[in-house]
Amino acid sequence: MIIALIAFAVLLLLGVPIAYVLGITTVIYIFTTDNLTLLITVPQRLYSGMENYGLLAIPLFMLAGELMNFGGITKRLVNFAKQFIGHFRGGLAYVNVAANMMLAAIIGSATAQIAMMSRTMVPEMEKSGYSRSFSTATTAAAGLLGPIIPPSMLFIIYGVSSGASIADMFKAGVIPGILLGLSFIVIIAFIGLKESWPKEKRASIGEMFRSFLSVLPALSVPLIIIVGILSGAFTATESAAVASFVALLVGLFFYRELKFSQIPRILINTVSTTAVITILIAMANIFGWMLAFERVPQLIAEWMVSISDSTVIFLMLVNIFLLILGMFMDGIAALIILVPIFMPLLPLYNVDPIHFGIIICINLTIGILTPPVGSGLFIASSITKVPIGELVRSLWPFLVTSVVVLLILTYIPSLTLWLPHATK
Repeated sequence: MIIALIAFAVLLLLGVPIAYVLGITTVIYIFTTDNLTLLITVPQRLYSGMENYGLLAIPLFMLAGELMNFGGITKRLVNFAKQFIGHFRGGLAYVNVAANMMLAAIIGSATAQIAMMSRTMVPEMEKSGYSRSFSTATTAAAGLLGPIIPPSMLFIIYGVSSGASIADMFKAGVIPGILLGLSFIVIIAFIGLKESWPKEKRASIGEMFRSFLSVLPALSVPLIIIVGILSGAFTATESAAVASFVALLVGLFFYRELKFSQIPRILINTVSTTAVITILIAMANIFGWMLAFERVPQLIAEWMVSISDSTVIFLMLVNIFLLILGMFMDGIAALIILVPIFMPLLPLYNVDPIHFGIIICINLTIGILTPPVGSGLFIASSITKVPIGELVRSLWPFLVTSVVVLLILTYIPSLTLWLPHATK
């Protein structure tokens, strides 16, 4: 096991893709134990890890996001936010956060959202007088809302891995997502007191009304997802299928920006992204199997209980561990590996699985923007050409705020659990 973990660390430092790191480490473990009969079980484990109906929601939500981008829905959501709050001082920064909150109810992926909004919002903010580093930092931070406001790929994977209700996870993410978005707006307002930020021209009542009418079809997509799940009309997976169908109709017949000739490209983009996530889930499944074979979850549980039987201490240790791990490991891989380790501990500390799911998902989402391996950092930096060091300096107020919100949610579980309980 020690040799396997050393191989894991070396491969990670060499920059090998995390999916291959997990698979290679497992094979090395099998050979070092001389238990070659385990190799027969590996293909079965790879496939069995994918046999879950809930995972079907991932490509469907990806498809909905692609259809919205090509169908002109995304830019109308941004314009809608701009018409209503763009005239405040620092208004485009508020627009950035508000647009990301709306897009988060469709895309469900931080990296996809950061990539998309870095191309649209950063040039717009720079033209209006904001520094490129601050514009990029705001866009990257607002992208964290993608996996928190439902739907969310992380919530789907956590639900599949833990057995928790995906619909309840979606409901539990609503208040934390809004709280995180509002906290970013407060930070922007605070920074704006020291900066001479520009104002946009105030839109007339007529322009606001026309913008509202224009965005109604676009708003129907996230509205269908949220209302459908909260009301119990359909499951998370069914909501993804309905959202894709509505996004297709809106793009083709309402806005008429989506062309039939673009559909093959949309499907290719969806399949490519899904394939990356799928192989990661499969490889993480056999890595988790290796840890279970060595009783790692039980050993960690025994160690945690020996330290303290206090729920407060347990959750604090979990937060510290996850924040550090998020600096070095991809969030999806970490989630699949860690959930089987932590789940047996939750009853011992009387922690609700839905509440814990929000804690672990927010922790790993923050890791997207923390050096040295934060994928969101590199995506934003590569698109806007802002050096990583300069970007981190502009980003730290948002990261500190995110951690404060995380601690509030950790120790006030009612903020997370109120909506799932209220809609049952």
